[in-house]
Order: sequence, then C-alpha cells, then structure tokens
Amino acid sequence: MKRSLEQIAEAVQARLQGDGGVEINGVASIASASPNDLVFVEQEKYLAQALQSQAGAVIAGEFADHVAEKSAGKPLLICDHPKLAFARAAHFLHDRERTETAIHPTAVVHASVHLAPDVVVEARSVIAQDAEIGAGTRIGCGCAIARGVKIGRECEIYPNVTIYAGTALGDRVIVHAGAVLGSDGFGYVRDTQTGRYEKFPQVGRLVIEDDVEIGANTTIDRGALDETRIGRGTKIDNLVHIGHNCHLGENVVIAAQTGLSGSIVIENDVVLGGQVGIGEHARIEEGVMLGGQGGVLPNKVLRGKGVAFWGTPAQPLREYLKQLATLARLAKKK
Repeated sequence: MKRSLEQIAEAVQARLQGDGGVEINGVASIASASPNDLVFVEQEKYLAQALQSQAGAVIAGEFADHVAEKSAGKPLLICDHPKLAFARAAHFLHDRERTETAIHPTAVVHASVHLAPDVVVEARSVIAQDAEIGAGTRIGCGCAIARGVKIGRECEIYPNVTIYAGTALGDRVIVHAGAVLGSDGFGYVRDTQTGRYEKFPQVGRLVIEDDVEIGANTTIDRGALDETRIGRGTKIDNLVHIGHNCHLGENVVIAAQTGLSGSIVIENDVVLGGQVGIGEHARIEEGVMLGGQGGVLPNKVLRGKGVAFWGTPAQPLREYLKQLATLARLAKKK
C-alpha cells in the first residue's frame, strides 16, 4: 500500500525533513532500494551511502540533522531508534492480500464455528465444531483447527498449522507454517513389573497470550493436567520445542532449535540462544541471557537480570571464559 512520508512519519513518530508528499510502498536494503522504498541507517558512517541510493527516503538517527541541507533533496525521517521506526514503517505499509471470498470453497468449516467479521479461511483448511475465530484473522491453506479452539483478533495462521483442542490464542498472534500447538506432552509411567510404559493423562490446556510469534515447525505441548502458557509479546523462532506445563513470561525471546523439557518456568525478558537445552523443573529468572548451545540441568535456577550465561552446565560468561582460558594454558603446558 502506498503511503505518503507525512503519514509514515506520524505513524512511527519521526521528525520529517523534506517533501512529505513523497509516496512510499515498501522497505528495502540500501543496495536494493528503488525510488518507492524506504531504507534506514543506524550509524552516521552509512548515511552518505543511503543518501546516494535509489531509495525514496531515509530513516536516520539524530546524527542526520546536520546533513539535512546536503541530502540532495532526499527526504529524511529522523528519530531516536531508526531500526525500530523502520520495522514499524514496514508494518504500516503492509497490507495483507485478501481472497475474493472469505471462506474458500474447499475449506471445511463446521456450522457451529463462530467467525467474526473479516475472517479469511483459505483452501483445504478444516475448522471443527465450536471453534471461535476473531475479527480480521486469516487461516492459511491446509490448517487443522480442532474442536473448541479459540483464536483472537488479527491473527495470522500460516499454511499447514495444526491446533489441537484445548488451545486458546490471544490477539495478533502469528503462527508460521507447520507449527503444532497443543499436542500431547511426553509423559509416561513405567510399570515396574512388566517394564512397559503407560501414557500419563495429557488433558490440560495451552494458552498463548497476545502479540506472540511462533516460528515454522515449532511444537508446543499442552499441559498434562493444568496448562502450558506463553506470555504476551514472546517471540519463538523456528524448530523450537516447548514441553508440557511450561510457563513462559512476557517478552521472552527463544532462538531456533531450543528444547524445553516439561514444567519449566521462564520469567519475563529472558533471551535463549540457539540450540539451548533446559531440563525439567528448571527456572530461568527475569532478564537472564543464555547463550547458544547452553544447557541447564533439571531443577536448577539461573538468576541475575542482565547476566549472560554460557556452556553446559550453564554458568556466568566470565566464569566460563576463565575456565576455558585455564584449560587452554594447561593444554599448552602439557
């Protein structure tokens, strides 16, 4: 969708210098930008390159103030956080394509399903009885939405997502292709006489709060008897597994290939790097950062807001680096 720079500046709360009537319909890198695109720079050393690009306008920091008169007529949007403003501008420009019919002829939607206005259900999707889909939500091709599932407003459910019964999604949730939400947890009881494993009941719920994004082929299990909960604003990368009864706080970030066992608590603002593994009943307290391939043993607690942990078993980064240095010296002596 085309927007004027004046509209974009207002939407992202940036200060406009130059022609506010210039129309923009996309965002791009400096190298690939066209006259209809918006680009951004976070450091002054890249500003000249952006001004010389084909871009229609540039989002820049306060450092751009003194070069405004030398911008060769290219409009500037000046703000404190150019990258954040650029992301917001991209969202503002994004206009989701709608199919001609709200419900595709090949979709199967039970008569008892409650569809709010402006819901789109694409080809070959199946929505079972008593499900509720909020206004402006899109269900992509080939999705399977089970009985009684609740999905909030303005959600984007990409193709081939499976959502089991007992799952509730808040508003503005994004679920990428192939994700499975609310499947049974990995819970079994061993019969010591026969050696066989019998399934422990997996009858709990999965609750995903507002503004969560879930990556492609990620799996999140329902609670065994209670619930698994993903807090507001949490962002989960591709190929992540979250086991039953886990409770994730708000604004948690989890990178790809991370695995969480059951009954783990992740508090607000935690950052987990790629391929992190965490054992059952562990607790990661608020603001902790755990580096890639870090491992947390079962029942352990990591605490320290803003503290970076690394290694297996995970420990503060400084201690981890000291140990590596010590090992290197010992190896050299040997």
